[in-house]
Amino acid sequence: MTAPVNEKQYETLTVEIADKVAHIQLSRPDAMNSMVPAFWKELPDAVRSIDHHASARAIVISSQGKHFSAGMDLSVFTSMAEDFSGEPARRAERLRRLVFELQDSFNALEAVRMPVLGAVQGGAIGGAVDLLCACDMRYCTEDAFFTIKETQIGMTADLGTLQRLPRLMPVGLVKELAYTGRNFGANEALEAGFVNQVYASQDDMLESVMKIARLIAAQSPMAVTGTKQMINYALDHSLADSLNHMATWQSGMFQMPDIQAAMQAQKTGTPASFDDLHDCVSRMQSKTN
Repeated sequence: MTAPVNEKQYETLTVEIADKVAHIQLSRPDAMNSMVPAFWKELPDAVRSIDHHASARAIVISSQGKHFSAGMDLSVFTSMAEDFSGEPARRAERLRRLVFELQDSFNALEAVRMPVLGAVQGGAIGGAVDLLCACDMRYCTEDAFFTIKETQIGMTADLGTLQRLPRLMPVGLVKELAYTGRNFGANEALEAGFVNQVYASQDDMLESVMKIARLIAAQSPMAVTGTKQMINYALDHSLADSLNHMATWQSGMFQMPDIQAAMQAQKTGTPASFDDLHDCVSRMQSKTN
């Protein structure tokens, strides 16, 4: 049985939950929050634990220090280079599975039921861009910059940037950034639609992003998770398929308690009270007891 995230100790992250908002911070500022091997297991574990236990209704991912993240740590590349041995077909199959495992770390951000908000200061390089592309929304400081670094180190970005970023920005600009590996700053990211807002400082950014996250957390969690799932589904499917999927979802999920609570709150001008989403643990325990 998975322990709640607030009971765990992580090597590369800190996690705090308050007001139904989970705040995950990358916590290796002296190493520019580079993504060491432990990170690739800890981030999806933390995110999925929050989802599994329904511990929060929104997740904010930020980082400590001057930079958001320098991306993949050199130790990961070194380990991969040492692994280039053995019969070619089996070696290739092993590498393919490794790429799937790394991709899964960021796929978790899309798969969880609650929205994920990324808050960036300083540099977000390589794998950090992959991470941010998988978030629902992104915010940054004026000094932030983003780099699809992989081309400059002789490889093709493989953890989601090339698949997700064209959904978020004009494809011609994505190609330019990916082909050249140049930095793109906060204002360019805002104009292109990659980030929602730019702030003067990290403190200002976190204050605002937490306010947005709390506003999300104040809504019906059923309505929010349904909205996230429907938007993500529509990105990969035709309009007809997406409308069909919406109708099927609504036939089961459209129930009156949350609607009545929301309407009563608007009528009285008081905050609405909604039940949390069910956690997986209680359902499993009830089946085994």
